[in-house]
Amino acid sequence: MHPRSLFRSAALALAVSLTLGTPSALAAEPTTAAAAATNAAVQRKAVAQGLYELAFSPKQNAVFVASSGGFGDAAGSSQVLRLNPETLAVETAIPLERKAFGVVLDDANNRLYVGNTVDTSVTVVDTTTNKSVGIVQLMEKKVGKDGKASYTHDLRELVVDGANNRLYVTGHSGEGSVLFVVDTKALKVINTIAGLGNAKAPGLALDTKAKRVYTSNLLAEVVTVGTDSGKVEQRFKVSAEQPMNIALDPEGKRLFVTDQGSEMIRKYQASSSGFESKHPGQRVLVLDRTTGKELASIPTDAGPLGILLDAPRKRLYVTNRDGGTVTAYNSDTYKQVATYAVPTHPNSLALDARKNVLYVTVKNGDSEPKGSEESVVRIAL
Repeated sequence: MHPRSLFRSAALALAVSLTLGTPSALAAEPTTAAAAATNAAVQRKAVAQGLYELAFSPKQNAVFVASSGGFGDAAGSSQVLRLNPETLAVETAIPLERKAFGVVLDDANNRLYVGNTVDTSVTVVDTTTNKSVGIVQLMEKKVGKDGKASYTHDLRELVVDGANNRLYVTGHSGEGSVLFVVDTKALKVINTIAGLGNAKAPGLALDTKAKRVYTSNLLAEVVTVGTDSGKVEQRFKVSAEQPMNIALDPEGKRLFVTDQGSEMIRKYQASSSGFESKHPGQRVLVLDRTTGKELASIPTDAGPLGILLDAPRKRLYVTNRDGGTVTAYNSDTYKQVATYAVPTHPNSLALDARKNVLYVTVKNGDSEPKGSEESVVRIAL
């Protein structure tokens, strides 16, 4: 698979494609009763082709999920689907001009921002009218040595600072990843911050109070950008050699980073940048975000990807893409407290914090027929 295709086709966003192998054995539950309870809590519904990230809106009492429509002859339409949070039934289909991958919700301002990975743009959706209201083109195509015009960067994660009218989007390139800064009132790019590393930069998290954006890259680095300075403020070498998604402790100094351990990504790292990845991954790395110091290493099931911290309840949730599970941990003790079987490839997470309900997108594996719909899972925690 060509490296550009490799990093477009999956996950939140999205630009990092992952091995679609046979799921590993599920982690053992503490007791049979506990296993029965967690299985009973899982509700699942096939929704559409090419599902990626999702968001829960307390204001609208709805789940919004991005559907790229998939690729190839059997591809469907690109759209954002508005789901009933109790039944997962589609309430509204919002058509999009461009393929949908990553999403971030600005609930206070009734906006859902949708990453159009392959078009290096962001579509803006009004969550009150359920309509697309604009597209922000983050960069233009450039003519390469082959004489063909193409985008030099693709996209993955998005984070939003609604109070200050700013959207931040990572732009991937082995020749130098960047952070796009968008004015959400004017709907235009106001800055492109270089220095995220000459490698794909999968992870993205925002601390609005500290005025910092945290990113990860496939050179085993965490790179911190100042939203006030508009430049890279710090970079740390970390032991996570495939640092993917990031969750930030809002009340402390911790960063939680999924360390994937994919053989496919290991080969890509070697071929694209010469980086030699040896660590098996399959863990969450806990870091002090001010110093880069490693605080803990939490074992996971195979292929950890999505990560979400529910700080008030002291719960950390991880999607294990190759393991076919979502695992829950105590975020203070780092002990595993539950496992939810959601095969084949759980991808992204969203939380209804008031009702303590977790939503998960689940992608199909190679054994499912081409063009078949992918699923959203509702887990009553």
